[in-house]
Amino acid sequence: MIEQIQYYRELEKFLSSSLLSHQVLHIDLSYSKIRDKDASNLGSGLSKCINLSNLTLNLRWNLICDEGASVLGSALAKCINLSNLTLKLNENNIGASALGVGLAKCINLSNLTLNLGSNYIGVEGALDLGSGLEKCINLSNLTLNLGRNKIGDEGASGLGYGLAKCINLSNLTLKLRYNKIGDEGASGLGSGLPKWINLSNLTLDFQSNQIGDKGASDLGSGLVKCINLSNLTLVLYDNQIGDEGASGLGSALAKCINLSNLTLQLQSNQIGAKGASDIGSGLAKCINLSNLRLNLDSNQIGVMGASGLGSGLAKCINLSNLIFKLEQQFIRFGLNYFQLQK
Repeated sequence: MIEQIQYYRELEKFLSSSLLSHQVLHIDLSYSKIRDKDASNLGSGLSKCINLSNLTLNLRWNLICDEGASVLGSALAKCINLSNLTLKLNENNIGASALGVGLAKCINLSNLTLNLGSNYIGVEGALDLGSGLEKCINLSNLTLNLGRNKIGDEGASGLGYGLAKCINLSNLTLKLRYNKIGDEGASGLGSGLPKWINLSNLTLDFQSNQIGDKGASDLGSGLVKCINLSNLTLVLYDNQIGDEGASGLGSALAKCINLSNLTLQLQSNQIGAKGASDIGSGLAKCINLSNLRLNLDSNQIGVMGASGLGSGLAKCINLSNLIFKLEQQFIRFGLNYFQLQK
C-alpha cells in the first residue's frame, strides 16, 4: 500500500492535525520568520508523530537559534521509526550540538539529507554532529552541507572520525565550503575514507578553504581505499594546492580503477607543469573512465604542463565525454563532438 504524503505550509494546521496518523510528512516553513517559540511548538508536535517513517522539514531562512534547534533535536529523538529524513535549516542562527544528540537516537535512519549551511556550527557543533551521526549505523545515503560555519581543522577531523563509523554508506555528499579547513582537517577526513568500503558515489566539496599539498595528498590516499567507488566529484577549487598535492592526487586516481565518472575541480590553486602532468599520468590509468570533467583554470601549468596533461588524457581510450577547462580555453570532447572556444 502506498503511504499518502501529508503536506503542510502553515504551522497551526500541522499542530491541529492527527499527529499520530502521520507516516510520510512534508512541512515547508521556509522564509516564514520562524523563531524559537514557533520551532519549539513545531518540535512538540513532531515528538507526537511516533509513527513517522519519512520526514521532510524545510526551515531555511528563518530566525531559529539554539533553543529552537534543541527542541527540534529532542523531537527527532522520539521519532524512532524514521528511516528517511530531509532537514533544511540553512540560513538560521543555530549550532548543531542538540541536533547531533537527537540524530544519535534515530538509529533506523537509512537516508539523511541535512543542510546546515550558513549557521553558527563552529568546532563544537561539528564535533557533536559527528558524534551523533556515528550512531546512525544503518545510514546508506547521506548528504551533509555545513558550508560557511567556521568548523576549522578540528571540526572537520572530528566530523570525519564520526562519519568513519557509518560503514554502510554507499552514497555520500559532503559540502564544507568556506570553513577555514587546512591540511590537518583534510587529512583527518581523509583518514576516515578507508572505512567506507561500500561507497559507490562520493562528492567532497572543499571549495575556498586552506588545503595545501599534504591535505590533498592525504585525501587521495584515503580515496584509494574506497575500492568500490565508481562516481567521484572532488571540488578543491580555491585552495593552496601545488605540484606536490596535485601529484599525490594523480597517483591516487591511478589506483581508483573502478571509476567511471569523475569531476575534478582544481581551479585557482598553485599547480604547475609537473602537477598537471602527473594528474594526466594518473588519469591515463583509470581504464574504466567514461565521463570526465576537469577544471584546472587559473593555475600555472604552462605549455609543458598542458602537453603532459594532454598526453595522459589521450590514453583514456574509453572516454566518451570530456569537459576540460584550462586557462581561458574551454574544450569539450564527445563521441562525435568537438568544440573549442576562446
